[in-house]
Amino acid sequence: MLRFAIFFLLLFWSGSNAIAQSSNTLAAPQAAKDAFRDLGFGLFVHWGPYSQVAHGEWLMHTEKIATKPYEAMAAAFNPSEYNPTEWVQLAKKAGMQYITVTTRHHDGFAMFDTKQNNYSLVKHTPYGRDAMKMLAEACQKEGMKLCFYYSLLDWHHTDFYPRGKTGWASARPDSGNFAQYVAFMEAQLTELLTGYGPITAIWFDGEWDAPKNDWQFQRIYNTIHKLQPNCLVGNNHHHAPRPGEDFQMFEKDLPGANTAGFIKEAVVVDKLLPLETCETMAVTWGYDINDRKFKSAAQLWAMQVRAAGHNANFLLNVGPMANGKIQQEFADTLAKVGIMNSRYGQTVKGSRGLGTYSWGAITQVGSAIYIHILSPETDQILLPAKLKVGKVQAMVLGNTSKIATLTTKAGIILSGVQPGQIIKLVAEAEANKASNRGK
Repeated sequence: MLRFAIFFLLLFWSGSNAIAQSSNTLAAPQAAKDAFRDLGFGLFVHWGPYSQVAHGEWLMHTEKIATKPYEAMAAAFNPSEYNPTEWVQLAKKAGMQYITVTTRHHDGFAMFDTKQNNYSLVKHTPYGRDAMKMLAEACQKEGMKLCFYYSLLDWHHTDFYPRGKTGWASARPDSGNFAQYVAFMEAQLTELLTGYGPITAIWFDGEWDAPKNDWQFQRIYNTIHKLQPNCLVGNNHHHAPRPGEDFQMFEKDLPGANTAGFIKEAVVVDKLLPLETCETMAVTWGYDINDRKFKSAAQLWAMQVRAAGHNANFLLNVGPMANGKIQQEFADTLAKVGIMNSRYGQTVKGSRGLGTYSWGAITQVGSAIYIHILSPETDQILLPAKLKVGKVQAMVLGNTSKIATLTTKAGIILSGVQPGQIIKLVAEAEANKASNRGK
């Protein structure tokens, strides 16, 4: 009996201790989370010395390159045509309101001026300038929000030990002090949050490589929230959010889905947290000259709409070339997406998602409800019964045509719908008032 009492006492203590640890973890205020949710559409940028070889961002791992040869390759990186203002203006014209950029990827190479080592664009290359500082200044000038991607995984740092699942060809020593590595990361994050103006979010990636390592996330998250209280923290670990994480991202998937196969356990979507789905314009994240599987502007607009229907932001990636330019195919497609957003962006910008369906998605902006018809099987669709809108008229955006409606116990039936239509539901009384004013 005494053994059972001790067991339950220890169990209670450990549970209480876990609760205490959680309660000591800081978080961004709800207002900052809501503001991030309203951004809706953003540009993701994967860029680093790997772009020179033009074979994707995982070059060091996929080509089994050891540290010294990779360092030599990185030393030649000289993006002489990099113009961050062009990036920002391209994003703005596409209808985007924020940029998330790789400050360093899994190769450990810093695209900013870090004092923690010399392995950076500023100290290790002939370019010698701080690309992130330049981008931050351009974003501030153009009114674009800026988020920093930061890889937790590091194929270069000797203290990243125990090593994870990837980067074993780097020829690092079979030893290291992971606590020192965490301190190194904390110091770099402190640099990013104190020298580049207001940062909207930190986008972590790479925990999945070594999930059993002692990452000390409460310490890291608290450091971020103390330095910039309104800066959100997200972690692309492919499982449910933990305390201190302010938004939940889904890689190449809509919230809760697992078509990409990354999610290894059940995901709990916290409805109080903003959601984000990230996707590529072709296949790879970093520049790959052989990747020609470009998505069309129509496909990307549909992805943006479905993300909005899931109440999630849509973060669309480009991988700039080694010279710092965004390849023409991407620029052309983003311009076309921008046309869609200029015409219909009011239906997704600042919206709240009311669901996605085989035929499309439903969004709400204020009191306006928009039915996005993407791929209907017939010219009739049944709106969900949970959509309580009363008596309505259905108006097609972009012209004066109306859609026939029939209210049933199962929900409202819309007849005569066509792919590509966006239908606005208007309360019948308001529609009649508008009609009478026009007489």
